[in-house]
Amino acid sequence: MALQHDSLTPPKFDTAPKVLIVISPYYGEIATELAAGAARAIKLAGAGFETIEVPGALEIPTAIRLAAKNFDAFVALGCVIRGETSHYETVCNDSARGLMLLGLEGLCIGNGILTVENMAQAELRADANGQNKGGGAAEAALHLLAIRRRFTKSAKGRIAPASEHIMMAGKADKGTA
Repeated sequence: MALQHDSLTPPKFDTAPKVLIVISPYYGEIATELAAGAARAIKLAGAGFETIEVPGALEIPTAIRLAAKNFDAFVALGCVIRGETSHYETVCNDSARGLMLLGLEGLCIGNGILTVENMAQAELRADANGQNKGGGAAEAALHLLAIRRRFTKSAKGRIAPASEHIMMAGKADKGTA
């Protein structure tokens, strides 16, 4: 049984963000529920969104990187269920690592790629009216975007140099800027 947790108040935006949902429909019913939860959270925040599909979880980070200049935030959705081979660890680790590296580059990404032991766990976590991990991933992306916008505002009101060429001490020689 999953524990309940607190969540943040949804952020408010002066300018409506453009969000890209990148989803792997490998497990179709799970993907549909994740997408429904994400769409609801994005609409609630007053943002617009588009959705694209990729074959699997490993392709999600690449798709996000390819679309990076066209969107403000990204929601990564998919599901990886443990099987009989070590492929599970590769897909889980490498998709998460890819998303983390993109996040460290400054992209605002909510990771909603479920990594579970069985279909019952996936269904429980994906349910848009239950644990709603798709909605949670969208909210995470929007919170990161709000943080980025807060810290990258223009320098209005701040002390700024009068020109590009500032003398810290002494006098400038004639002929130097």
